[in-house]
Amino acid sequence: MPLQEIDSGAMRLNYQDVGAGPTTVVLIHGFPFTSDLWRPQIPALAERCRVVAPDLRGFGASQLPAQPYTIARLADDVAELLDALGIRRALIGGLSMGGYVAFEFFQRHRQRVAALLLADTRPDPDSPEARSNRTRMAELARAEGSQPVVDELLPKLLSAWTRAQKPEVERALRDMMGAADPEAIAAALMAMAARADSRPLLPQIDLPTLVVGGTEDSLTPAEQLREWGRRIPGARVELIEGAGHVSNLERPDAFNALLLDFLGGPGGAPAQPPRGTL
Repeated sequence: MPLQEIDSGAMRLNYQDVGAGPTTVVLIHGFPFTSDLWRPQIPALAERCRVVAPDLRGFGASQLPAQPYTIARLADDVAELLDALGIRRALIGGLSMGGYVAFEFFQRHRQRVAALLLADTRPDPDSPEARSNRTRMAELARAEGSQPVVDELLPKLLSAWTRAQKPEVERALRDMMGAADPEAIAAALMAMAARADSRPLLPQIDLPTLVVGGTEDSLTPAEQLREWGRRIPGARVELIEGAGHVSNLERPDAFNALLLDFLGGPGGAPAQPPRGTL
């Protein structure tokens, strides 16, 4: 799908923008991917919605500024993109790191969120051990390039079923991750390590929310996802059988069915209509 671009402050941000309809869905990719992570979802959603999928800073065709950034800054990048596109409110969806951005977007731009999709993610901050590991991986990327990080991370992303039955998914992820700029990898790792604790937000989320994860996700285990998902009032929590941490690619038909059902209200709006219009 062709990419478009805007200037967001001092950087160039690329994005996909397809489809039309009364609902806009913004899809935010995980680490260290690009908007192509959503390849199975974009055409399915574009039949009834407008779909916007940015490449986050440094990934895909988006520029990486020299200075470090935060997850909050990524949320503001998304808000500036919506400003440039004239979009007032949207369903904000994110997977893994994209979920961290979605939590921050809700915190910083609540009035612009019509609904939330939180996939294979978590609201809690990194433990000291996890922060130390991210720092180590950032140093590894800067010293040796992206490939050692890909080799370390990729086995943790997919379920055994996916690796055995759908090797093309592993190949696609390896290619996407391997193309990432080592500096972009390092910058994202440090931003994730310093991210805020989003757990206090959970009871404040007063809009339609779909929480999705894979039953075989070793990075955001199913039981943990169920536990925090229940703390969002009225949230719909769904687990996709046999999927790992990249459930939207591993079981795209199941993922799409859940998302389309969530968007199954009148005119494509979420089944629990939020206040106001999209």
